[in-house]
Amino acid sequence: MTIKEKLQARFQTEFGAEPAFIARAPGRVNLIGEHTDYNDGFVLPLAIDRAAWIALRPRVDSRVRVISLDMADEQVFDLADLPRPDAVRWIDYIIGVAWALRRGGYAPAGWEGVLAGDVPIGSGLSSSAALELAAARAFYCVSDFDWDATRMAQIGRAAENEWLGIQTGIMDQMISAAGVAGRALLIDCRSLECSPAPLPAETSVVILDTATRRGLVGSAYNERRAQCEAAARHFGIAALRDIDLATFAERATELEPLIRRRARHVISENERTLQAQDAMLADDAEALGRLMIASHTSLRDDFEVSSPALDAIVDCANADPGCYGARMTGAGFGGCAVALARAEAAADFARRVGAAYEAATGNKPVLYATHASAGASTIG
Repeated sequence: MTIKEKLQARFQTEFGAEPAFIARAPGRVNLIGEHTDYNDGFVLPLAIDRAAWIALRPRVDSRVRVISLDMADEQVFDLADLPRPDAVRWIDYIIGVAWALRRGGYAPAGWEGVLAGDVPIGSGLSSSAALELAAARAFYCVSDFDWDATRMAQIGRAAENEWLGIQTGIMDQMISAAGVAGRALLIDCRSLECSPAPLPAETSVVILDTATRRGLVGSAYNERRAQCEAAARHFGIAALRDIDLATFAERATELEPLIRRRARHVISENERTLQAQDAMLADDAEALGRLMIASHTSLRDDFEVSSPALDAIVDCANADPGCYGARMTGAGFGGCAVALARAEAAADFARRVGAAYEAATGNKPVLYATHASAGASTIG
């Protein structure tokens, strides 16, 4: 039974009718451009074929009632009196979206529905942004406002940054809102301009889930963000996006060594991301793979956000003849890596890498090919 069918069946059981709408929003995997988004830089993600789904119908009052199949939980809140979270629960992402919509001048209406998803939580595939954009799409279905993908991405980010206090960049929400089927999306995280880029022919994107989950990523994330901001202040620029690698090389010794390494990653990663777009437009899988490998090295050595499990699965992938290149993806410290593999051998590649990684670490990974899906939408 598909997620859609499960939602429809539970909705029928709970509410005695078919849902009026089914909203969905995808998770994402980032091919390259890591920890650049909050530095106003460039990222190159694609929306994956896993998503958060909400089957719903409008209510006549201002309440929102949500049943989560994954959490085996039901929550209700009133749009007229949004409760501030003490500790972050799954429902607080939906409440945060309602708050951000209201603050943004929208008038979200009440609804009731059933929620489920298949984006693994804590894996680095952005289950939180998928939930935020699915919630935004649910409110759109029952309220009187137009859907603008960029604006809804900003709503989702505001919910996470300002309501929940999680200081993420815009990438996750932007790709979940604006993803293009069959394409990755180069996102300029300053202008929010998006440029679709095709994957090289005869390639497949394979997600490599290490079966480890991120630990103290929040504090480490905030620390690295502060280090990047310190480097930008030193150079007198708004963000590290505003200095090129050649200029940085000339002045790098002005920075304390740790700050220097953090800045070098961001500045070089921006250049790699733009080069990756060029490689995709040129249908050059080998060049794209080399850039992905260089990205992982930089994340491991300069930004120090990898982990032994991530390094192990990336090494196993890069040693396989079916792989062009692999790297960690997401905030780091566990979760997933991503590989660009030869399409005709993707299944065999996944089996070989999974076996090699399990032999090396004792962890049983989950590896699967994915394809680029469309952003948040309403399903009939």
